[in-house]
Amino acid sequence: MLGALLHVIAGVISWPYVVLDGHFGNHNALQMARQHHLHLMSKLRYDAALSCPSTGPYTGRGPHRTYGDKVDSYDLSLSSLKATTVEGHMQTCLYQMQLLHKEFTQPLHVVILVKTNRRTQARAHVVLFSSDFALAYAPLVDYYGLRCQMELNFRDAKQYWGLEDFMHVTPTGVTNAANVSLFMVNVAYCLRADSHPRDSDYSVLDLKADCRGYKYVEETIQMLPEKPEPVLLAKILDQVAGLGRIHAAQPSFSFS
Repeated sequence: MLGALLHVIAGVISWPYVVLDGHFGNHNALQMARQHHLHLMSKLRYDAALSCPSTGPYTGRGPHRTYGDKVDSYDLSLSSLKATTVEGHMQTCLYQMQLLHKEFTQPLHVVILVKTNRRTQARAHVVLFSSDFALAYAPLVDYYGLRCQMELNFRDAKQYWGLEDFMHVTPTGVTNAANVSLFMVNVAYCLRADSHPRDSDYSVLDLKADCRGYKYVEETIQMLPEKPEPVLLAKILDQVAGLGRIHAAQPSFSFS
């Protein structure tokens, strides 16, 4: 599949990385990427058995030691700490280092994100890695975050905008249905972004209920022999159009 994709976009788009989820965080996927002259970005299990390269002296007997001390996510070296950010009561520390894993035949460029709740001292961490040692820690985190966002976009397209259950079978019909579903994800994001500053709970279901309610109200108003005054019309739209919403707060914009 990767080879077929590279063949389709040859001469149009080129990039040095392939970003895959944690299911492909293994030696076979890394070799697949390298065979296509790409670097792999992926995620390891939180309890992955990572070790530092051995730096001890040679004892003079047997092979040189390859693996050094095992990496403990609760006791990471301050020399590998690259950045610390604090948002509210959550602290995020980013560590970057070159480590070894016994299931990989080559060293890995590893970035460990450690999140700490400063109120409860609860900790959690994520282990990202790449085969590109020239890559800085920030792009690795950003690229993997973008992969997650793409996955969320496809989830929304399937859950809310018909990508999962359209009935088209022709190439043109499938292409149009898929494009409309993903386009509506972007439209919904823009409309929700306008409402989030004043209504942080405003969801896609609320948005769809508002659009449907506004349409019903407008069609009903068209049937009246005389339209209401603008002030009364605005009040009707605000109160009636949002009846199907999950969250009670009303948006301050119109879909007309």
